[in-house]
Amino acid sequence: MIKKLLFAVALLSLALASGCAKGGNGTGPPPITIDVTTPKGVNSGAIYPTQSVTLTATVTPSTNTAVTWSLSGPGTLTPVTPATTPATATYVAPATPASATVTATLVADTSKTGALALNVVDITTEVAPAALSVGNGLTQQFTAIALPDDAPQTFTWTCTVNNVQCPTANFFQDPNVSGLAHYTAPGSCSGTCNVQISAVTPLDPTGCVANPKFCTIAKAALVPSRVSGTYAFRFSGYDSSDHPTAVVGTFTVAANGMITGVEDELTSNGPAQHPITAGSYKPTLSDPNNSNNAGVLTLTGGVPNKFQVALDGAGDIEMIESDGNGTGSGIAQKSANPSVFTGNQTFAFGFTGVDLSGNRVGYVGVLPMNGTAVVNGQMDVNDSTATTTVCGSSPCSIAGTYSADPNILGLWHMALNAGTASPMAFDFFISSGSANKTTPLTFYAISTDNVATHPAVSGTMVLQDSTQTYSITAFKGNSVSALTGTGANATNTNVSLTLGSTDGNGNFSGQFDQNNAGVILSYPSSTQSPFGYKYTADASTDGRYAFQMLGNPGANPVVPPLPFVLYASGANRGFLLDQSSASVMTGTMNPQGKGSGAFGGSELPGTYAAATTSSGSSLVTPIAANLLLTSPGGGIFNVSGTQYDPGPQTLTGTYTLSTLGTGTIPLTAPSAQNYVIYILDTAGCTGQSPVCAIQDFLMMDVDKTNPNAAVIFAQQ
Repeated sequence: MIKKLLFAVALLSLALASGCAKGGNGTGPPPITIDVTTPKGVNSGAIYPTQSVTLTATVTPSTNTAVTWSLSGPGTLTPVTPATTPATATYVAPATPASATVTATLVADTSKTGALALNVVDITTEVAPAALSVGNGLTQQFTAIALPDDAPQTFTWTCTVNNVQCPTANFFQDPNVSGLAHYTAPGSCSGTCNVQISAVTPLDPTGCVANPKFCTIAKAALVPSRVSGTYAFRFSGYDSSDHPTAVVGTFTVAANGMITGVEDELTSNGPAQHPITAGSYKPTLSDPNNSNNAGVLTLTGGVPNKFQVALDGAGDIEMIESDGNGTGSGIAQKSANPSVFTGNQTFAFGFTGVDLSGNRVGYVGVLPMNGTAVVNGQMDVNDSTATTTVCGSSPCSIAGTYSADPNILGLWHMALNAGTASPMAFDFFISSGSANKTTPLTFYAISTDNVATHPAVSGTMVLQDSTQTYSITAFKGNSVSALTGTGANATNTNVSLTLGSTDGNGNFSGQFDQNNAGVILSYPSSTQSPFGYKYTADASTDGRYAFQMLGNPGANPVVPPLPFVLYASGANRGFLLDQSSASVMTGTMNPQGKGSGAFGGSELPGTYAAATTSSGSSLVTPIAANLLLTSPGGGIFNVSGTQYDPGPQTLTGTYTLSTLGTGTIPLTAPSAQNYVIYILDTAGCTGQSPVCAIQDFLMMDVDKTNPNAAVIFAQQ
């Protein structure tokens, strides 16, 4: 969807009282008003060229409803005959963008009028993904949408390579969905291959030529393999005996496809480091739903060693175990240059694992790092059984040292002292990101202690935005929080998604969905107001916050919210840990979009790589998937694709999306399942185009029959 356009439309809609205008200058009761409105779903500030719109003039009180119509500006206005009650007229927009005003005047008293401003806008087309790599001989799906939302979703596609039209063998439009096309990369391409793909509507056939700012042109780079270079990865799951496992490491894919690297593994027997001596990546050529985004990754070394993967447009690798030795999920991302990691940087972190008794434990905190040492750090711990004294009374102070591995680039070793416990040992690997606060540097970390002395944990460290002062006012805007823990009897899962809004004054409000071992709570319902909770910031302003979350404000008596601690990596962003429950819910908070809301269903079409995030139970069946979301028109939004668990299975279903950025995905295949979706972020606009797309979102199963739900992350 067009984020800038939506924002402008939202402002215009507010100015026009949601697409209607009132008139009347009577002084005695009852006052006479005339409201001129568009049909539901049609925005008066975004009429597309040649669109026919039926306008309604509602007179209050309705004693005399007859009006005369007038038009100021281009287009045509025709009263509906015979006259209706309330009165209606048909406006047909001109073929080019313009502004007009329609006025309805009361016949019984011509001093009473109502006016509605109409804004005719150029149709904008968006093609997704806008930029990505396509492997030699592989097929990539592209989707197109036309905006405004109610514009005809029919398209003419164009594909060129070095300004020469693509052969029909390499590019074709789907015969059933006009907004879907497929590009198959040639087996080889001599010289530079500049692939450009665009789509236009019949109402705007020269949109990409005369007005390129109203049309996104997707660009594809042809590569021998989509998996190449150096990656950091993390994985967590369970072995064949249901014992928790975790792996972090790094691997490099050479030009010839060979893979080498190193990984740290945590099992019930303790930590171990393994060299990755070989491996491969093989695309899933049999997948009809986008073979360019699916494959099998093998890392020969420890266990797990084989993964079904799905790749997003940026090349991030979503992965689930497929070697038969256990279950689990993870992600691999291109490693940043180690030079980005310099002294005097503070990292927020979130680690999860198990204690000495095999029960769930979570850590969150901040690590100020000066080049060789951690100074004045802080940490909170929730150990569900309190069999281990890691922190004493939370929060506790942290100090320690760290150093680069002398032989393995991107690997660092760290020793931390927390509270009164003996020193804890960790390894961390440099993952993606930069020193920029919008793409913060990220590390994947894992404990390397003997399991007899400290909990076995792994997780993520994220560079803290140093431009923020972490007071209560720093958090102001919308955020999405994803939480995972254990459910009843520490067996099933307890997961939730929350859309919250902080006001900079300590108030936290919004909505959430929770699946606690099959007990579903979606708050608020249609008869309830959004939850109204509180948040506070520590006086130290080091990034530690206290949040109220979940609970059940609608119960009688009210179920109070749980206390959570959050360590911020930026505004409305950080790592969450519940401070008291045996579920030990851990997760992240991230800003939603650009903070202005106003999402639409047409923002979502595209191809998404999706996979289960870390789970709280061995009973979870992780999935990886290629999700294909399309918009055939008429307010219908479809879901298709392929699901791997390890798969493959065909996906079918539909989706809805509210302006707040929440919605549903009811699937009909591979089985009937009901998911909620929470929009997490949006991609930036491209070039002069005001078109922006939803880049990633979160899903969660809300079926009562599923006591082992998990959070699924999807990224375009």
